[in-house]
Amino acid sequence: MKTVGLIVEYNPFHNGHRLHLQRSLQTAGAEASIAVMSGPFTQRGEPALLSKRARAEMALAAGVDLVIELPVLYALQPAEWFAFGAVALLDATGVAGSICFGSESGEVAPLEELAARMQGGESPVMQAALKQALAEGLSFPAAYAKAASEQGGGGSQAASLLGNPNDTLGLHYVLALRRLASTMAPLAVRREQAGYHDAGLPAGGEIASATAVRAALARGTGGLDEAAPYLPAGSLRVLRREAEAGRILTAGWEALAQPLLAALITRAPEELALVPEVAEGLEHRIAAALPRLPVPGVEALLAAIKTKRYTRTRLQRLLAHALLNHGGPLFGRDSLARGPQYIRVLGFSPKGRALLKTMKKTAKLPIVVRAADFDHPQLQLDIRASAVHASAFPSSQTKEMYADYYAPPIIFGDSDSDGR
Repeated sequence: MKTVGLIVEYNPFHNGHRLHLQRSLQTAGAEASIAVMSGPFTQRGEPALLSKRARAEMALAAGVDLVIELPVLYALQPAEWFAFGAVALLDATGVAGSICFGSESGEVAPLEELAARMQGGESPVMQAALKQALAEGLSFPAAYAKAASEQGGGGSQAASLLGNPNDTLGLHYVLALRRLASTMAPLAVRREQAGYHDAGLPAGGEIASATAVRAALARGTGGLDEAAPYLPAGSLRVLRREAEAGRILTAGWEALAQPLLAALITRAPEELALVPEVAEGLEHRIAAALPRLPVPGVEALLAAIKTKRYTRTRLQRLLAHALLNHGGPLFGRDSLARGPQYIRVLGFSPKGRALLKTMKKTAKLPIVVRAADFDHPQLQLDIRASAVHASAFPSSQTKEMYADYYAPPIIFGDSDSDGR
């Protein structure tokens, strides 16, 4: 069965995601799809609106066949390691023949050419410009874009591509494929109508960004009605159910403000320095900001510590790491370079069941259906992250917090499944 791989967050699953799924299947000529999905925290360092199980259910209702979880070790990383972890998981299934991502350009060839240049080395002048940009604290893609732009020539196209967030992420997918020597083919479909950061619901359309949908949902029941035209029926059904049950984080980070502030206040600066993504004295900036906050909240803290050098995304990931007590060798480059160590199944359709049957022969990693049956430090991080996330729900319950232990994968279309 020809299968295409997707790397997603579905926070929440909206009509734009459904369009991407449909076009990915068409572009790949595939019969089935596998989605590698971030769990309770997203790559931008934000707590997800819904549990990973609710978001997996949305995906299955819209036609995804198999949803597997990207370990939080990789989900809360800069683009390089986020992409590497997700691509490594798809490659490890042994059944995905391609990976299809949305991008502003909708083209793969320029990204492949750029990846080859980045891995094959550059001229001494370009290398010097790149080194200088990195020394200024820029990420590698941003540093490369700056250096390429300054050098002109073919670098201008690189700078243009790397100015687009999804093209930049696409570049990292291509780099990961090369690094893994994967046989999966990279494919791209152009993003349309709604940009990644578009904050408003467009009038008269059916596609809005996840940012706009979340903003509407934060307005309560009326906001959900406003967002309804931009959501598939399955997503709307899940959102209404989860909202009624008190299992939705419309307040975002503020829902976790108390435990986060406690985690920061009880750490000395030298302890904060051990948190992933803390560098260059940022621990002292955080420690100094805490007693000066006008109100004890996450937005106030972010406003106090954000600078041009420290982006909001980086700071949010840092805060998530601090909240979840992350650190140590597991978060080092050598550990990350080994990739995910298991394939965690969140849900599947009848086609997904067939894929899992094939994966028993093709998978390069253990397939985890029940968390209680597999013990690994990466999985323990996932379980704890889900528990912390669910603890912030208005109607938090122990079984929701530890659903990894209590709840089986979602089997879409199975009358024995409760749909959660």
